[in-house]
Amino acid sequence: MQNSKINTSSEFIKRNKNFLGLDINFPVFFISSGLAIFFSCIVLLFPEASGDLLTRMRVFVVAQFDTLFTASMAFFTLILLSLIVSPFGKIRLGGEESVPEFGYFSWICMLFAAGVGIGMTFYGAAEPLSYYTGVFGTPLNVTPLTEEAKQLAFSATIFHWGLNAWSVYAIIGLSLAFFHYNWKLPLSIRSIFFPLLGKKTWRWQGDLIDIVAILATLFGLATSLGLGAQQASSGLLYLFNLPKNLIIQSLIIIFITSIAIFSVYRGLDKGVKILSNVNIVLGLLLLVFIITAGPTFNIVVAYGENLLSYFKNIVSLSDWNRSADEAWYRDWTIFYWAWWISWSPFVGMFIARISRGRTVREFITVVLFVPLIFSIIWFTSFGETAINQNENGIGALSEPVTDISLVLFYMLDNLLWPTFSSLFALCMLVLFFVTSSDSGSLVINTIASGGKDKTPTNQRVIWAIIQGLLAIVLLVGGGSYALSAIQSGAISMALPFVFILIIATISLLKGMYAENYDKKLEESDAR
Repeated sequence: MQNSKINTSSEFIKRNKNFLGLDINFPVFFISSGLAIFFSCIVLLFPEASGDLLTRMRVFVVAQFDTLFTASMAFFTLILLSLIVSPFGKIRLGGEESVPEFGYFSWICMLFAAGVGIGMTFYGAAEPLSYYTGVFGTPLNVTPLTEEAKQLAFSATIFHWGLNAWSVYAIIGLSLAFFHYNWKLPLSIRSIFFPLLGKKTWRWQGDLIDIVAILATLFGLATSLGLGAQQASSGLLYLFNLPKNLIIQSLIIIFITSIAIFSVYRGLDKGVKILSNVNIVLGLLLLVFIITAGPTFNIVVAYGENLLSYFKNIVSLSDWNRSADEAWYRDWTIFYWAWWISWSPFVGMFIARISRGRTVREFITVVLFVPLIFSIIWFTSFGETAINQNENGIGALSEPVTDISLVLFYMLDNLLWPTFSSLFALCMLVLFFVTSSDSGSLVINTIASGGKDKTPTNQRVIWAIIQGLLAIVLLVGGGSYALSAIQSGAISMALPFVFILIIATISLLKGMYAENYDKKLEESDAR
């Protein structure tokens, strides 16, 4: 069986073509990049019609498949929690003699910087405050501006960033790591399906899986880059009174993409690793500042309260029969699940690349629970500070804010050193921006090159450019509803990939069973 795996995957790698200095899987590279460029051209040529189409697609997908998204996320979470306590938890990624390539600090830093940096900065204060004030509706249709609304504001926020959210990263990351390091298959999404597809994995069926993965990743990254550009332009408006418009946002994306290209040239160890570590340090410094400059006592007390509230409400928030808060549920929860799903090929592969030597139990525990703890601390600190300002009538947050990209800067305006802290937050956002872009380029390139790590640098540059282009065209296509257009793109591309994730989970369990069974046979023969 092992020889069969190696032989067939070698044949797959040999399919790569050298074209204009590129080392690529020809159909995967050109179909995925071609579709992305074609979409971009259509949006630029017909922005109004494209914006309308994106909105229609979003409405259709959310209305017809909201149950699928929510049930799938719960399914992934339960499977992973079961694996922790199962015999499969002892399996070491890379074999019994394998040792971790990165220490815990760098491992966790890269995990966070690639997975949630921009989103947590964008929504850190805005999401709990929005749920509390009810400016976009409230979770479970509770009355806004009440103690119950406050509890559910934090419960819902942590729910969107906690166990269920990270489970989708963990599923795809664990699957990739297991089949790459233990079965010696290429580091590509298609490899996960080898137990189910066999040799078909290396044919057009596998090409289709990789193409969908690349497109989902591109739209997921474009969503984050678009959100980051909106918040960065809000920061420039606040600090330097620069206009907040599509031109400024597009220039921001171009600027960030240029820096990301430089980081891509330096590679994983010299580029992404260093930036990730710097990002986390800056994030921790901002977090400490918020805790000390904000309502410190309230924040510290709220940590425990919000943890208990999260577990108290997780079942209710996981319910997909949501007539009471249907609009809120579809606008927020379903968007988040689609966003996480669209990011999963990128973050999952990135986590897989840096997780060699970890046991399955160690991998799942860290990837699920460390982000949960950090999310509670982060959102409680930022959200409690913002809500406190609202409750006490302090500054711009004393009234409901509809432009959530401004919430962070409005909050910082009422703390110590407002200009400095806002500039600091803006710089941190830019670095998270860069890290997401260059990490995404590395991962997409790996998929498009048949799982190869070492490829010509210009391939990674191409994907960085396409990411930036997609983010810009989604902003242009959405016009005054740019955020909605960005969300629509992510939701639409997440739909086909959720089916891939469900099948991937089944394939992973089958592969682990085979691995465990073979090990037991070897031990029996040895005796």
